[in-house]
Amino acid sequence: MVGERDRIARAGDYVLGLMNDTDRERAERDLEIDPAFRDAVLQLAERMHMFDRAEKPALPANHWALVTQRLAELPQMRSVGLGNDVKPVIRSLSRPPYGVGVHSPGGRRGFVVAVVLIAVFALGYLVGKL
Repeated sequence: MVGERDRIARAGDYVLGLMNDTDRERAERDLEIDPAFRDAVLQLAERMHMFDRAEKPALPANHWALVTQRLAELPQMRSVGLGNDVKPVIRSLSRPPYGVGVHSPGGRRGFVVAVVLIAVFALGYLVGKL
């Protein structure tokens, strides 16, 4: 049984034209025989149709300049800056970062960790056999 979420997602794919040919043909067949799928498609199509009716204002020629200006005025952008005085957010590291995780221990320390792990697993195996 198809759930409501799957039906809505499939109807959305049909309305937006995101289906391949075989899925589209199957959806068109289901439109004829499945009233729930048909209703979902009609509801989504009506909702999408309201975007077509909206008047689209003409964008000014300097639209991107206005967008970048508004972004630069945001409080979170003040520390970074978008003009000539760009300050890098990540400064160069004076020392290498400390490694974290399995791949960080290298050299002699990594070898010691591997030997200790093998010994612990071997001891656990022997204790489990008793």
